[in-house]
Amino acid sequence: MPYRSAKIYNDGSHYIAIPQTNNPTRRKKSPIMTVCTDTELQMTKNKTEKTATEILTPKERFEKIYRENNGKRKAEKIEILTKELKQDFKTAEQTREFIERNIARLQRNKIVRKTRLARKINFNEWNWFCTFTYSNEKHTEQSFRKGLSDVLKRMVHRKGWKYIGVWERGGERNRLHFHGIFYIPENGMSGKLEEKKDYRFGSRKRHMIMQNTYFNDKFGRNDFNELNVRREIMDSARYLMKYIEKSGEKLVYSRNIPTYFRSDIMDEDVLCTIGQEDKKLLLSDDFNCWDEGCLIGKVSPKVIREMPKCN
Repeated sequence: MPYRSAKIYNDGSHYIAIPQTNNPTRRKKSPIMTVCTDTELQMTKNKTEKTATEILTPKERFEKIYRENNGKRKAEKIEILTKELKQDFKTAEQTREFIERNIARLQRNKIVRKTRLARKINFNEWNWFCTFTYSNEKHTEQSFRKGLSDVLKRMVHRKGWKYIGVWERGGERNRLHFHGIFYIPENGMSGKLEEKKDYRFGSRKRHMIMQNTYFNDKFGRNDFNELNVRREIMDSARYLMKYIEKSGEKLVYSRNIPTYFRSDIMDEDVLCTIGQEDKKLLLSDDFNCWDEGCLIGKVSPKVIREMPKCN
């Protein structure tokens, strides 16, 4: 019996299918413990006298403190969080439970982000790793963020670019950067690529970089590194994940990057069931792709391009 319109992704080695369930259920949200303290009551009474940005919930304060102490060990973070948040709860046990629950939530979110990144990287084509660096001679930090974001969106819409990136501060000057892995179609490059000498403060050495004239004129220094083999693509993905874990910044995705494609799956193309409760299907390397009862062909980059996509 075929599996209708299964979601399919590549884990880096094999294709995995997630069949549709007959009775899909929504994940129930765990109940959130609410603690009404004298401090919060007073904050509510004074709400009309303060702006919204001045009032932070315990969860918002937790995330702010956690980000500010991102480089510290877990035990140190818990000690700081307990000291800063204990006034929001009636007992030490409530404070500890709140902190442990939210640390577990952040860990789950990190795993979800890593999984999402890996699936998108494996499913899509990539050919460049690019870095754009803030220049105070051309922009403020705010105009640099907005200007670069707007230009990249136009490149996606007009020239078919794809990208996954992250904002980061680094180097001895702590300058704002945008690092990203890109797919730039043939003839889709704006400006020209020119090889230039550049000084790297970390190594205190000069080296050659490839700069794009269009981005150099608009924003300043940039670095285009071509990705020729799969190992370089996976190294770039790990590079992005390192910055997420270090800075807590979220990944920025262009809108045209699917995570899955859909296909009917025939029984003969299923090698075995895998995953929790055997809900996923490990597919043969040459399985047939079907769209609404029509055979499109054996799986290949060309065939996948013809299949419906989803996230």
